[in-house]
Amino acid sequence: MSGWITYTGLVILGVLSYCTVVAQESVSETDFRSDNQLIRFDTEYFSRYQPRTALDMVNQIPGFALDDGDNTRGFGAAAGNVLINGRRPSAKQNSPSNFLARIDASQVREIELIRSQLPGIDMLGHSALVNIVLQEDNLDAVVRWEVGGRHNSRGPFKPLLDISLTDRWRDIDYTAGFYVEREANGEDGYREFFDTNGDLFQTSNVRQKSTGVELRGSLSASTWIGETLVNANTRVTSDKRHPRQVANIVPVDDPAAVRQEFINDDLIIKGLEIGFDAVRNINDALMGKAIVLFFNRQVPNTSTRELINELGEQTLLRTAETENDSIEGIARLEFNWTGLDNHSVQLNLEGAYNEVDGALLQTDDRGTGPVVVEVPGANDKVDEIRWDILLRDNWSLGKLELDYGLGVEFSTISQTGDRIQKRSFNFFKPRGIATWSIDNSQQFRMRVEREVAQLDFDDFISTTVFDDNDVLLGNPDLRPDATWVVEFDYERRFGRAASIKLIAFHHWIDDVLDLLPLTDTNAVSGNIDSGRRWGVELENTIPLEWTGLNGAKLDLTLRWQDSTVIDPVTGNRRVLSAQGGNPAYRTLANGNRNNRYFLRAQFRQDLIDERVSWGFTVAERDDRPLFKVDELDVYGEGVAIDAFIETTRWFGVKIRLQGENMLDFTEWRDRTVYVGQRTLSLVDYQENRDFLNGRKITLSFSGSF
Repeated sequence: MSGWITYTGLVILGVLSYCTVVAQESVSETDFRSDNQLIRFDTEYFSRYQPRTALDMVNQIPGFALDDGDNTRGFGAAAGNVLINGRRPSAKQNSPSNFLARIDASQVREIELIRSQLPGIDMLGHSALVNIVLQEDNLDAVVRWEVGGRHNSRGPFKPLLDISLTDRWRDIDYTAGFYVEREANGEDGYREFFDTNGDLFQTSNVRQKSTGVELRGSLSASTWIGETLVNANTRVTSDKRHPRQVANIVPVDDPAAVRQEFINDDLIIKGLEIGFDAVRNINDALMGKAIVLFFNRQVPNTSTRELINELGEQTLLRTAETENDSIEGIARLEFNWTGLDNHSVQLNLEGAYNEVDGALLQTDDRGTGPVVVEVPGANDKVDEIRWDILLRDNWSLGKLELDYGLGVEFSTISQTGDRIQKRSFNFFKPRGIATWSIDNSQQFRMRVEREVAQLDFDDFISTTVFDDNDVLLGNPDLRPDATWVVEFDYERRFGRAASIKLIAFHHWIDDVLDLLPLTDTNAVSGNIDSGRRWGVELENTIPLEWTGLNGAKLDLTLRWQDSTVIDPVTGNRRVLSAQGGNPAYRTLANGNRNNRYFLRAQFRQDLIDERVSWGFTVAERDDRPLFKVDELDVYGEGVAIDAFIETTRWFGVKIRLQGENMLDFTEWRDRTVYVGQRTLSLVDYQENRDFLNGRKITLSFSGSF
C-alpha cells in the first residue's frame, strides 16, 4: 500500500511541477542567447550563486545534471558530459568534477549548454553537454584554496586541505593541485537474529569506525607545439584506511554469556594515472585527435576476524592477506570530417588493455596454530584486450538532426592462475539519435542504441566476506551484458532559469549480470537470462520569484521504473537485483539505477544584497533487493535531509556551513537465510540490521588570490 502511495505522490508532484513552470512562463527571463543547439551562460548569470570554482557554476545550470562517467569501459563509454574549451580531459579516474573544482571562477569566460550535436563534438549518448570556455590570454597566476573540517556525531573529526595553482610557465599553461583529508567515518547499530519459528535467539551491538589519511596530487598542462595542441594530465593518490568493527553478541537465553567479534582491515589504495592528448587540424575539413591513457591501482590489504567466547578466550583468528593490482591502458584516435554540407562524419578507433591480478592467503587459527584455508579461484590473473571501432555521421536538416552510426567491438579475455581459460567476444553496436528542435525553447529527442557493459574483473576472482562469514566465489565464465536502449525525451526551457525535461525509456538486456547458482547454497556473479527495464525520469528547475521568495529556486529529480527477469532459483519472474549504492541524497547513479523510485528536491535561495545563500535537499529512494541462491537481502534507509548556508561577506572568503544526514536516518538490512534454495526450502534464520552513521556538520573556508 505504501508503495502505491509513493508512486501516486511522484505522479502528482511531477504534474504540479510542470504546471508551475508553465504558469510562470510569462515572468521568466526570455532575453538570453540560445539557438537549437546552444544556450550560453555568461559569468554575470552565476554571480548570484557566489561561485568559487567552475564546479560551483556548472551545478547551477538549470536542467543539467553533471555526469562524472563510470570509470569502466574504455575512454569513450566512460567519459562524462563536461568539455573544457571544447575538449574532454584526457583522464578517466580523475573525474570531470575534479577538473572543474581546480578551475577558479575568475578563469571562466562563459559556459555553453550543448543541447544537440555540433561538428567535432561527440555527445557519447548524452542528451546534453556543458562546455567551459576559459578566458583567453589570462597570464595572472591564481591560487585556489579550501580548508575545513567535518564533525561526525558517530565518528572522528575529519579535517581537509585542498590547494591548487594555475599559472603559465613559458608557453605552457598548467594547474597543480594537492589534497589531503583524514579518513574518518563511524556507525553504531545492532543486529537481531530470529530462528525458523521467528523467535529472537541472539542480539548484537555493533560499533564501526574507520580512520586513515587520503592524499591526492594532480598536474594538468597544455601547450601548442606548432599547430598541434598537446594536453597532459597526471594524478597520484594514496588512501590509507583502517576500518574496525566490534560486536558484542548476546544469546537471548543466557544474557551473561556475551561473546565478542572483532573485524579489522589495514589497507592502502595507491593509484597513478597519466594521460596525454594531441589535437590538430589536418586540413580545413579534417580534424584529428590522439589520446593515450595509463592507469595503475594497487590495493594490499590485511583483514582479520577474531572471536572471543564468554570466558574471554580466543576461539578463532581468521586472517586474509590480499593483493589486488589492476592496470589499464588506452590508445584512441578520433577523426572528424566536415567536407560535406550539413554533415559531420566521425571515425573513432580505440584499443584498450585491462588487467587485474588477485592473490589471497587465508588462515584459520582455532587455538592450535594457523591452518591455510584454500579458497578456489582466489589467486588468479585476468586480462582483456579490446578493440572498438565507431563510424558515425551527424546530418543536419534544419530543425531535425540525425546522428547515426555503427560500432564494432572485439575483445579477448584470458585468465590464468587457479583457473586457465581464454575466450573471445564480438559485438555490433548500432546507434541512432533523432533530435527535433521545435523552436529555441522546445526539443524532442529519440535514441536507439546498443550498449555493451564493462565486466568487473574482480568478479572473476574469489574473495572472503568477513562481515557475513561468507565467501564470494569468482566466475571465469562471465560475459558482458548487452542492452538495447530506447529513449524518448522532451525538454522545454523557459528563459535561462527554468526548464523541464521528461524522459521515457525501455531497456532490453541480454545476459543479465546477477547472482548465478552453483549449488543449493553457493552462487557467483554470472549471466542469468534476458531481462527488461522501463520507466520515466523527470528533471525540473522552478524559479520561485512568483511566490515572493526572491532569488529562490527548486530543483526536482524524479525517477520511477520497473523491471523483470526470470529468477534462476525459483523460475519465476522478479525485478532486477539492486546492490548497495550511494546514500539516497547523492546521485541517481550506481545502486539507484535499479530502484523502483527515486525522489530528490533541492531548494536554494540567494540573498544577493546580503551575499548569503542557503538551502536544503530532501531525498528518498525505494528499498533495494538482492537475490542470492540461499538468501534474500533487502537494503534500505530513511529520508535523507541536507542543509547549508554560505556567505562571502567577509574579505571575499566563502564560508560554508553544511549539515548532512540531519535526521540521522537508519540504514537497514533484512537478511533471510534459507536451509537450501531461496523460497524453495525452510528458513534457517533471519537477520535484521539497523545502523546509524551520524549527523555530519562541515565548516569550510575557501577563496583564491
